[in-house]
Amino acid sequence: MIGPVSGLPVPRYVSLKAGKVYVRAGPTKDHPVLYIYRRASEPVEVTAEYDNWRRIRDSEGSEGWVWHSLLSGRRTALVAPWSKESALPIHVRAGAGERMSARLEPKVLVEVRKCDGNWCRVEGDGFDGFIEQERLWGVYPGERFE
Repeated sequence: MIGPVSGLPVPRYVSLKAGKVYVRAGPTKDHPVLYIYRRASEPVEVTAEYDNWRRIRDSEGSEGWVWHSLLSGRRTALVAPWSKESALPIHVRAGAGERMSARLEPKVLVEVRKCDGNWCRVEGDGFDGFIEQERLWGVYPGERFE
């Protein structure tokens, strides 16, 4: 579906632009604040649009409305926030048999550079490499982009 306001796909992944984002119960400033995000670049999913407001969902399933200018098209993701593994491999090239360049704990925030439908190139503080796309929250299964 295409968003009636932005003309962009809904749902879609975006990231939080600011380090303090108020999430409201509805799409006006008259609605109460449900919670406050305090981490810029956190990935969220836009699930609806109304005027200059976007309904978002986070990796834990919490939902609410935020002002559109507090969101960025910059792609970020969380490494397997559902995983019980202590660390997940980042490879130097796309492929399970490739040499590891790092290991990341679940819920680590990464910058997503590109995805080919199976593997994504991710970067962060002290690492750069490839991870299986299915191990990221912030990218759809099979999604491709550069």
